[in-house]
Amino acid sequence: MKVEVSSLMAAIGIISGVILGWLGRASATKKDTEQRASSGAAIRSDMDYIKKGVDDIRVDVRVQGERTNALAERVTRVEEASIQANKRLDKLEE
Repeated sequence: MKVEVSSLMAAIGIISGVILGWLGRASATKKDTEQRASSGAAIRSDMDYIKKGVDDIRVDVRVQGERTNALAERVTRVEEASIQANKRLDKLEE
């Protein structure tokens, strides 16, 4: 009878150990999955923030280019006007 009780206790111990180990592993896997998901979401959020920043910089560069082009046109007109003024002054001096 002693052999049967000790064998039964050993079997119960082994089965409970396997079950507890399996539950612990499942819990760890679930936590790991949740952590990976939150990490992935944070990375996506940061990527979106960076993309928006790059888009803002592109808009700023485009606006700056338009301003530069407008100033170049104005400088060209001023140069042409000064050439005409110099020609008139040369005629007056003659």
